[in-house]
Amino acid sequence: MTASAGTSYDALAMIVRQQGGQARLTAILLLIGLIVTGVWIWKRIPPDTQDYIVERAIPLALLCLAAGAILWGLVGRVRRRRKLRMERDRLIARFEREPSTEKRLDLAFTLIACNGYRLKGLERVAPAMKELFSTALKTALGDKQHRIRGMAASHLGVLQDSTVIPLLLAALEDDHAYVRSCAALGLGRLRAKEARAKLEQVMQDDWDQTVRSRAREALERIA
Repeated sequence: MTASAGTSYDALAMIVRQQGGQARLTAILLLIGLIVTGVWIWKRIPPDTQDYIVERAIPLALLCLAAGAILWGLVGRVRRRRKLRMERDRLIARFEREPSTEKRLDLAFTLIACNGYRLKGLERVAPAMKELFSTALKTALGDKQHRIRGMAASHLGVLQDSTVIPLLLAALEDDHAYVRSCAALGLGRLRAKEARAKLEQVMQDDWDQTVRSRAREALERIA
């Protein structure tokens, strides 16, 4: 029974390969036929018509193709933006009706990432997310929760609320380098001038290279 099944499978695979080879051969022959036909027609076109095609028709066709490509790109961009906007609205609705704090936090992270780390479009839920991130930054104190603290710090910067600057400054003293680098990122996103002196100190003194780099990037944004 097994040998018969294996033989049938091999036969089927061979038939599929043969059909694929025949399809490719047919496509090649068709392409060659089109080229030969095009050359044959071109040679029988009067020279004046050939000159007109070369000087006028071909540039016009290329221009039309370029315009079509640009239009296609614009349409694609509009569609992508519309799709992202619909996904953002769907996530906002889920966020607003979700009772679980843990799930709301995950939704908030996803929502900001979906929105391209921009505040525009999130104004309605920004206060709730600020409260959620601030609480997570202050209460997720376990050693294994440093990623939650770090993400909360960096995402707070997206919300453009200067009242969280003291909280982010405190996060620059966190034991985990990941949290400190994210706090620097959040302060850079806020363009927090109040944090310039602290960021300069971190850029010079922190033992972690990533933290120092984030502090430098933040200072470049603030300047």
